[in-house]
Parts: sequence; structure tokens; C-alpha cells
Amino acid sequence: MTTPTVLLEAVTDVARIAGAVALRYFKSSLAVDTKGDGSPVTIADRSAEEAAREWIAARFPGDAVLGEEFGFSGDTRKRRWFIDPIDGTKTFVRGVPLWGTMIAVAQDDLVIAGAIYCPAVEEMVAAAVGCGCWYNGARCAVSQVSTLDEATILVTDARFPYNPHRAERWKALGAQVAVARTWGDCYGYVQVATGRAELMVDDRLSPWDAASLIPIIREAGGVYTDWRGGHEVDGGDGVASNAVLSRPLRDALGVPEP
Repeated sequence: MTTPTVLLEAVTDVARIAGAVALRYFKSSLAVDTKGDGSPVTIADRSAEEAAREWIAARFPGDAVLGEEFGFSGDTRKRRWFIDPIDGTKTFVRGVPLWGTMIAVAQDDLVIAGAIYCPAVEEMVAAAVGCGCWYNGARCAVSQVSTLDEATILVTDARFPYNPHRAERWKALGAQVAVARTWGDCYGYVQVATGRAELMVDDRLSPWDAASLIPIIREAGGVYTDWRGGHEVDGGDGVASNAVLSRPLRDALGVPEP
């Protein structure tokens, strides 16, 4: 059986390889296509996912893979890998460096390891069950900020386009905290895991977005759920926080404690 330590090294390696492929296209002239769900996609997304799939197939033959650009392949009874080649493509195509490659691996219902690599800012955060969370090779943890008036909260889109009623709760919480910012995407979760922010939320996440967040935030000592307090990779949205402020932050947003 492959150990969590081995899988921690694996998600780190494949995230770095796929992220490096995407970075070659960053700030270049790219054709941007629109997918069926209205989101953008470029050759950078597709090439990065292809590199990740090739790496996984060579080292873990037979494992199943679910990627944003090429869907599902393999046997669902096998170990599953999740690939988001560029989380934050809208950010990427605008030349903003706060995008990243997200990789995770799960056995049955347990996400064992996950990594987020943000190559344009040279930041890597990775974690595996029982192995802790690591930021650029050093152990990291969520913050110990304990009051709302000291907190930094982050979101990808403060309009909450998929759940507009959440915007009012976000606005009310924003009036109580020290800092409320956007340009979130996966980089917001990196900031929570490394103690630079206390809350990151999204009102829409796919399994390839959410999977890596589960071990990263939890192994960093934080709390990660969907907006209903659930733990599944297909919850559809996400809330990550430090542990100390988990209750008041979730109360403010109307999110049940896990």
C-alpha cells in the first residue's frame, strides 16, 4: 500500500510539473475559449493537465483521474487523482500571478494528500493525512488570530454570483474585520493554510477544486467544510478558516459547524 508520505511527495511533484507547464504560457498571447459552463480555457490549461496525467499514468498506472479539462478516466474502484491545471484561469489570462495548479489523491472517501502550486509567485503548499502541512518545504499552520476585528477574510468573487443571498452576509462580516479582499481562487486557501488570512470562501467549487483543500487546511490546523458543514469533495462550495475563529466566522456566514 502506498503511504501518505509517498503520496505527499507525489502530489508535490506533479503539481510542480504541471504548474511549470502552465507558467510557460503566462503573460503570453493566448486564444481564450469558453466552455459550456461559461468559464474560460486556454492551451495552458489543457497542456498542464496533459502533463499531470502523463506523470500519474507513468508512476501510478491503473489509478483513476478526474481533471477539469479532460474529465474522468480509469476505474472508480481504484485510487483517484484530482487535477485542476490552472485554478484561476480568469486571473491567469489577465496577467495576475495569483493562480495555481491543484492536485489531490483520494482512496475511497478519504482525500489522502493534496498540493497547491502557485508558480508565478513561487509558492507551494502541500499536505497529507498525518504528515502535516508544508509551505515551500517548511511546516506551516493556520493563524492564532482570535478576534474578528483582527481578522483577514478573502473571497474569489464578493458578488457571490452563484448564491447572491450570501453577499449580504459577507458584506456584514466584512464590516467587522480588519481586512476583506478578493483575488482569491486557490491562493486564498494558501494564505489561510500559512497563517496570513483567517477565512477564505467560494460559492462554487468543483471536486478538482475542493479535493486538495481538505488535507491542506486540516493538516495546517484549520477547519474546512462546504457551506452546509459537510466534508465531501463534491460539496459544491467551500469555507476554510483558522480553528480559533471557526465558530464566529461560520456563524456570521450562516455555515454550520462540522
